Amino acid sequence: GTKVELKNINSFRFAKAAMEYEIHRQEKLLREGGVILQETRLWNPDKGETAPMRSKEEAHDYRYFPDPDLVPLRISADMVEDVRKSLPELPTARQKRFIEAYGLTEYDARVLTSEKSIAEFFEESLKAQVEVAGVSAKDLAKDTTNWVMVELRALLNRGKTESQEEVQEIPIANSPVSPKALATLLSLKRNGEISGPTAKAILEEMFDTGKSAEEIVQSKGLTQVSDEPVLEGFIDEVMAKNPMQLAQYRSGKEAVFGFFVGQVMKASGGKANPAKVNNLLKKKLRPS
Repeated sequence: GTKVELKNINSFRFAKAAMEYEIHRQEKLLREGGVILQETRLWNPDKGETAPMRSKEEAHDYRYFPDPDLVPLRISADMVEDVRKSLPELPTARQKRFIEAYGLTEYDARVLTSEKSIAEFFEESLKAQVEVAGVSAKDLAKDTTNWVMVELRALLNRGKTESQEEVQEIPIANSPVSPKALATLLSLKRNGEISGPTAKAILEEMFDTGKSAEEIVQSKGLTQVSDEPVLEGFIDEVMAKNPMQLAQYRSGKEAVFGFFVGQVMKASGGKANPAKVNNLLKKKLRPS
């Protein structure tokens, strides 16, 4: 029952070897009628044995002893409650709230709350969108989660900015794209002003240059075309140039539909609203 401490152990393998050695050493010593001393021993990995370092017999050897000047510490229930109220929202509580308030999956909520900075970035971006979208946070939460966890995270892991010579991971708190900047980009996408693929390309340029989504859209003319007469003009042009594919589609070969979508997008320079293109094509391609 006498305590022996072991030091100078720097691996689990040596820890196991040192304990096994001590078990055998102490067992042998006791069987021979010896006495186990309370001491600290060093482990010698070269010799595979322990050796005395210093003895410890009384409390003062460990530098602890009763202090007669310490007064009793009494903590009341009110003190505990005051401390509890002063605490920030803890990860488990925030994870539960994300699931209940935003309808997120347990996995998404767990990833978002794995770091305080990620959770705060997500909520700040979500709040900025809600203020201008006129819809509930729950309606926007899943899309925002995907852009924070997938698109932005990929850029942060890539870690490349114009001001850096070396590539390294960037903490989300230092992201060149702020929560509000991301919110603006997602609002443009949701309003149909830019397409999903265009939004991804814009996000990357925002990350690399620090420019806003509006600046990039305006300077490059990336606004998505949603005007139906304009889209119908592109569709009519594509149909006129591809009579063979038109005949195939109208004869029942529906796989050709994707060809027309691609050609219309190409004709529009990738700016056509894909959803509207699909709807208009279905009407236009029907036999008159």
